[in-house]
Amino acid sequence: MKSGRFIGVMSGTSLDGVDVVLATIDEHRVAQLASLSWPIPVSLKQAVLDICQGQQLTLSQFGQLDTQLGRLFADAVNALLKEQNLQARDIVAIGCHGQTVWHEPTGVAPHTLQIGDNNQIVARTGITVVGDFRRRDIALGGQGAPLVPAFHHALLAHPTERRMVLNIGGIANLSLLIPGQPVGGYDTGPGNMLMDAWIWRQAGKLTIKMPSGHGRVKLFSHCCKICSATHISRNPHRKAPDANTLTTAGWSAICAIFRGLIPVMCRPHWQNSPP
Repeated sequence: MKSGRFIGVMSGTSLDGVDVVLATIDEHRVAQLASLSWPIPVSLKQAVLDICQGQQLTLSQFGQLDTQLGRLFADAVNALLKEQNLQARDIVAIGCHGQTVWHEPTGVAPHTLQIGDNNQIVARTGITVVGDFRRRDIALGGQGAPLVPAFHHALLAHPTERRMVLNIGGIANLSLLIPGQPVGGYDTGPGNMLMDAWIWRQAGKLTIKMPSGHGRVKLFSHCCKICSATHISRNPHRKAPDANTLTTAGWSAICAIFRGLIPVMCRPHWQNSPP
């Protein structure tokens, strides 16, 4: 592996911004040098949310959305380069996951779909882009998710200790790092996506006061207890003998079940906005 400066680009299920990170990477360590969060226009965010929820659109509209996201990712990268006074020649490559709009790793024709044209990023930055991270795993019989266990293994694996790493993103997942065994991992359920969805729906109606530090951990723990007690008996996925991931439609169904619970979970942390 060639060592040097790399840039990672990720937007995630929350769509609260495009996160761009500059890091030096070699075979032994990763060191973050800089980062920024680039805003996603509301109209573009809504278009992505619509397609994730199954709204129909023409092939032309789909192609335009793919291009617009690619350009947005490129703008975010260029903003970081400008901020750090770097040129394209200073970067080995960009890793860009793209925006997941559908994930269906089971069935007759398993598939996953991420959009955000990497060719747009190459054309606008002049830097090599690596992407399309999930589909080969699905082609080889995997779930295509989660991706982070490989990263956790590279950074946190120990020759004798068994380790488990919890990653709380839009969807939470566990990485299993067991000496002498292949790295494993699986989704455990919604992470931030439920609170994100509710806050997004309530935008303009409420002033959200989210805790920080230990308070945020306590809130997440409280949410987990409510979700587990309410949902584990209603979700056949959790009864499956083998850990796996859910489809986009599956997570949408979970969101529908929890829609009434989200205000209850968050009520101690918000207040009505002044008139």
